[in-house]
Amino acid sequence: MLSEDSTQVYTPPPHIAARFCRAATKNRRSSAASSRRNSLSSTHSHHSHRSYKGCQSSHLAQHLRRTSIIETRKARLADKAAHAEKVRLRAALAKSAPRVSNSEERALAAQQARETNLARITATCAEEVQRAKKVAEEMKVKREADLEKLRGDMKEKLAEAERRREEILDKRNVKRVRATSMPRSAEKKFTHQRSLEANRELAATRIQKFWRSKHRRHVVNEFRQLGISIEAVRDTSFEEVVKLLSQDRVLQCATRIMKLCGLQNEPGPTDDRTPTRAFLSAFLILGHPAEVLSNDGEEEKANLIISFENLLSRFSPSNDYSSPSAQLEALSEAYSTFSPAFAEWKARDSKVMVQTMISQFVELDVIWQKIKAGEEIVAESYKDAIRSNQTLILSRIGKLAGKEVAKNMILLAIREGKKRVGKTPASTKATQPRSSQDRPEPSLLKGSPSPSATSSLLESSSQPKKSFKVSLGGQGGLEGFGEFASMLPENRVMVHELAIDKDYIIGTNTRSSELRRKADAEFFEAMRSDYEQGRGEMWVVAMSNRIRDKLLRLLTPGNSLHTFIKEQMDSETVQSDFTIGKFSYQRFFSFIYSLIPKLCAPFRDLKVRELAKDDSQDAITRLQQLVELIDLMSIDYANFMLVSAKEALIEQAPGYEQRQFAADLQNGAISLQKTKHWWFTAKDALVAEARKRDPQGINYSVPSLQEIYFQGIVNLAFNPCKLSEDQVPETFHLDLARISRIRNGALMVNIIASILLTSKNLLRRDVCEQWRSEVSRISEALADASFNFADPVLPSRILSIIEASYSMPDSTKAQITSISTRILSEAHAGTQISYPVMRLLYQRVKTHVHVRLAASSDRERTRLSSMASESLAKSGLAEFVFQINSFVDELSRLGVVDRASHGPWYEEVAAEGKKAPRFV
Repeated sequence: MLSEDSTQVYTPPPHIAARFCRAATKNRRSSAASSRRNSLSSTHSHHSHRSYKGCQSSHLAQHLRRTSIIETRKARLADKAAHAEKVRLRAALAKSAPRVSNSEERALAAQQARETNLARITATCAEEVQRAKKVAEEMKVKREADLEKLRGDMKEKLAEAERRREEILDKRNVKRVRATSMPRSAEKKFTHQRSLEANRELAATRIQKFWRSKHRRHVVNEFRQLGISIEAVRDTSFEEVVKLLSQDRVLQCATRIMKLCGLQNEPGPTDDRTPTRAFLSAFLILGHPAEVLSNDGEEEKANLIISFENLLSRFSPSNDYSSPSAQLEALSEAYSTFSPAFAEWKARDSKVMVQTMISQFVELDVIWQKIKAGEEIVAESYKDAIRSNQTLILSRIGKLAGKEVAKNMILLAIREGKKRVGKTPASTKATQPRSSQDRPEPSLLKGSPSPSATSSLLESSSQPKKSFKVSLGGQGGLEGFGEFASMLPENRVMVHELAIDKDYIIGTNTRSSELRRKADAEFFEAMRSDYEQGRGEMWVVAMSNRIRDKLLRLLTPGNSLHTFIKEQMDSETVQSDFTIGKFSYQRFFSFIYSLIPKLCAPFRDLKVRELAKDDSQDAITRLQQLVELIDLMSIDYANFMLVSAKEALIEQAPGYEQRQFAADLQNGAISLQKTKHWWFTAKDALVAEARKRDPQGINYSVPSLQEIYFQGIVNLAFNPCKLSEDQVPETFHLDLARISRIRNGALMVNIIASILLTSKNLLRRDVCEQWRSEVSRISEALADASFNFADPVLPSRILSIIEASYSMPDSTKAQITSISTRILSEAHAGTQISYPVMRLLYQRVKTHVHVRLAASSDRERTRLSSMASESLAKSGLAEFVFQINSFVDELSRLGVVDRASHGPWYEEVAAEGKKAPRFV
């Protein structure tokens, strides 16, 4: 039994077995709350009847769970490591990638802005196109409705005529019905009565028909007798046709024929002749297309006139002068198309005419303001002509735009014109130097000037300027510097400019000023170099003497201030102070700046105070600023004296120039070779032009001196080639800068006008339409490029300016760019122009200027001035009226002065070829 008992295995009770199992695992740390040990199934297993085997399986499960948890954490850590590697790689790529520079960012921003602007422009253009299409559709619907109405009215008239015809025919074919119930005598009486009534109606119908036929024949024959047709109008002059069509008899005949053709209704209480005038204007425009302001809608006018003449030829006695229905319908369609189109043309042309007439009014006002300030006799001769022309223009503007609107527009235009012209400020107390207040008035200005006194005044300071080169080794160059390169031009130049422009004042940007500034820069650079090397004594003494002499020139000798400056700034005193070390720059500048306010004009006080307070600069820089200030004071003083004596100087200017020019000829400084070449070239051009117009020489006449002279001036001023001194006659040697400026201005005008005129033709715009904003923006673009016409960016900028206001296809853009490039390249070359449009505009400008310069009377000049805006608008130069008028005004004043000064030499040159009349 013991052996059996020993082999027998006793299973302990479950609660005891559970204790053994817990004891075996009591050192193991409890797992997470999500472990299976804490789950319900695990608790149940501990109390199972298989607790011992359950303990072993639980140990295995725990091992597996631990392994699973470890693997899970390893996977999570691997994911984190992979993510970190990705972040590191991304950072490395971002760091190694090239960064976009600021310039590229700005370029991208500019590109985006450009695309945004183009998108906005495209949207705006699309809206405009849609609006235009909508308007066109509305006009089309309206025209169709009007045409349908006319057709309906015509059908009603024809139906009424057919009904009346049928009634008449029925009345003719009525058979007498015998009445059996009526006695024979009564029947005869009744039949006779019915016959009389029928005869009366038939007679009335025949009389009416005959009267209407006679009336139609009278209307047609009366219009035919006028002889109005396209051929007749074309063969008659424009003025005669206008005079004919404005007659009351012609208007009445045209109104009757239009009513006969169904183009007008029966007259009401007010007989409006506007449709009649519009109808007759079609003959005028087709007969003289070059004389009208714009020639749009040629097809509509031609269809109307052809339909009318076709219908007019069908009127004959065979059809009792009645209107055939087919031709009448075609005429009605043509007239319904012509009427609204004519109203649109009239509105546009009225706007252009109003702008042109306002420009004419403003130009006349500018002319009057200039003449009014001159001689009283000349002003009176111009006054009546200018006032009459202004009154006529004002009445015409009032008819087109209304009196109040015309008045406001003219006032605004006059105000803008005065702003453009500007005005030189007159001499006032603010511009009068204080040093001139104590100076006695020169004898020249007292009473009437004498020629001898004026001549002595002019010739007193006409000394040739000395050359200068800075001397670093001695003081000879320093002493000569004060006489070199004066800021003031020569007396001959000043008197010449004053004779041309009585408001002339000496500026700070003259050629003499440029030379002086260059010499000053070299002078002070040499002074700074010697000063740094310790050799400043000679410069200080020289500069003190120079400043003293400049200040003394502004004062009268014997004046207390004149004596004080002469004593305090003595050269020996300054040199001794510098030798013993007593000289102080600060004390020197304080002394000078205390004197200058007593000498300068009041408007210079602010600048003087600023320079006196500014002691941050070194001594050489302050000396340079001081010299520049004293030079400005000298210019102010010279301008004051010039304004005070201008009347006497202008009066004696021609004689003074004649003496100077004769002296140059006598000394051999100049000759008349260039003048002769210039004169005979202009004469040959006039003769060639006359022969071209009259090959047979039937009406040929020798050109006068005035015509040759002004032709030469026009050829000299309006030439696309670069100006050289060899091309300028000796008589115009003082006007070289003026002629160069006018030539450059004319080139600018022709460049912009050629581009805009070509663009208008490509875009099918009216050449008389003014594109002022485009002209201003293109001028700014050329100025931004420093007038370098070879700049490759200019054509694209010009295209963008035009494209901003007018939409166009790509083919038109390419044409405008190509034409702009060609025009600019030819202008940059400085040779003769080959582009046809630019050559044509040059010729038109030259013809216009020559005609106005060669006008023989004041009334003729006034008439041409008032018509300038209109003629230039027809020539495609509507935007450049002000510039061309300024050219004409300046050349006219130049011609008057030049002929008065050099007239004898021109007569001498003309006499070499052939005897010619004298200047008048």
